[in-house]
Amino acid sequence: MSGSSPASSSTPGDTIVGPSGGLPGLHGLAEPVPAGVDPRLYNQDLAPTKREGRTWSAYNFFALWANDVHSLGNYAFAIGLFALGLGTWQILTAIGVGAALLFLLLTLSGYMGVKTGVPFPVMSRISFGVRGAQVPALLRGGVAIVWFGIQTYLAALVGNVLLIAVFPSLESLTESSTLGLSHLSWICFSVLWVVQVLIACYGMEMIRHYEAFAGPVILITFVALAVYVFVQAGGSIAWSPPDVLTGSEMWLQILGGGALWVAIYATFVLNFCDFTRGAKSKQAVVLGNLWGIPVNMLFFGLVVVILTGGQLSIDGTVITSPTDVVQAIDSTLFLVLACLALLTLTIAVNLMANFVAPSFALAAMMPRTLNFRRAAIVSGVIGFVILPWNLYNSPAVILYFLGGLGAFLGPLFGIVMADYWLLRRQRINVPDLYTFETSGEYWYRNGVNTRAILALIPSAAIAMVFAFVEGLGTFAAFSWFIAAGLGAVIYYVIADRTRTFADVDGESIAVPVRH
Repeated sequence: MSGSSPASSSTPGDTIVGPSGGLPGLHGLAEPVPAGVDPRLYNQDLAPTKREGRTWSAYNFFALWANDVHSLGNYAFAIGLFALGLGTWQILTAIGVGAALLFLLLTLSGYMGVKTGVPFPVMSRISFGVRGAQVPALLRGGVAIVWFGIQTYLAALVGNVLLIAVFPSLESLTESSTLGLSHLSWICFSVLWVVQVLIACYGMEMIRHYEAFAGPVILITFVALAVYVFVQAGGSIAWSPPDVLTGSEMWLQILGGGALWVAIYATFVLNFCDFTRGAKSKQAVVLGNLWGIPVNMLFFGLVVVILTGGQLSIDGTVITSPTDVVQAIDSTLFLVLACLALLTLTIAVNLMANFVAPSFALAAMMPRTLNFRRAAIVSGVIGFVILPWNLYNSPAVILYFLGGLGAFLGPLFGIVMADYWLLRRQRINVPDLYTFETSGEYWYRNGVNTRAILALIPSAAIAMVFAFVEGLGTFAAFSWFIAAGLGAVIYYVIADRTRTFADVDGESIAVPVRH
């Protein structure tokens, strides 16, 4: 099935413009769809993107990583390696190993988006079926919604520091609270929530522009912080922690750190196609990933060493986050600028890592009701009403809920990669991703590829064992690789090899990238 032109004068790429002028989706989702396409699987945001006019360049992908790599969570993780006994070259080696693996995995994942032009919930239909794809999409989206709320809460704490620095009298608002959050934090959280939802409402192109703006801001900020600490330390940096590891214990920590560095991006390697579907070319993905992942990540590692080693030289303490350095800045002006940069960073990370995936996932559930804009609002509302600060302050919730969901992400990646690269060898019938016809290539059995589900369950169960059983702590750092490998191997072994695969592009049903 290759699809054909829409039956009316409207083309698939037409923009539905609301009365406010410019925001898509205000009229509902009753626009025509191409012939042969099921409206329960297709709308303007889920459709494949036309190859001509794609806008994501190598710089856009570099800016994406410039924002995400320098997130506060990543700094907390890398600084933790210093606290665990790794010195400069060991930390850089751990990050370098992780960066090399991520470059390979994200490039393979990104190529899928360039070829097909579809977002992750639609990409999942290839290996899980047109109905079964809801499972990986919702698992990925569920994790992202919770983290969206948590990251917004953490940004609100930075907002508190900023406002109190400018208006000291506001500190009184931190002394009272409602539903577990201080009144000043409520103000900051609400404002940041509105800003992020508004940006997301304007779609992927607005997110692309914001990431492109935020990237240089973040890099300049962390260079400035590193220089500030270096000067404050009088040029004397403690390149190693007091109790540095050696021998086999050191190498296990290095390899474990590299593996955990990859696991941090377990969500992103799944849905990187959400971004690369707008890539100008495969070369743009490769160059953007090259500068944004190994080069940028090693630069990140150097900044970590300077911040931690410098602060250790200054006062003998090991910081846990760049915010520790920011809060110690004695100039109100520089403190405010640093806080604004950290807020810019958190918004950038949240948009790319925690807003895009659930928005596409929800849109895929109800394509005729939810487009990207409406789904973004729904995702944001859920991230608000779950009161994420209470979840963040509950270690059990973080460990068992997010850890449990995260255990499924490795197997999902393994299954999707094995199916796309090893079994099908990139032969994808894009129009068939949008049909419930029993003759469609991705119908499988009642729309579900049971073999993919059979591969997912045991590999995810094993991943949870490694994640939660204390006696297996040595292997916990490598659980994502174990789970991804198991998912790939099990699926490849039990996959149906009697099927034939057609390679049909989606240009006949595609829409412009700007829609």
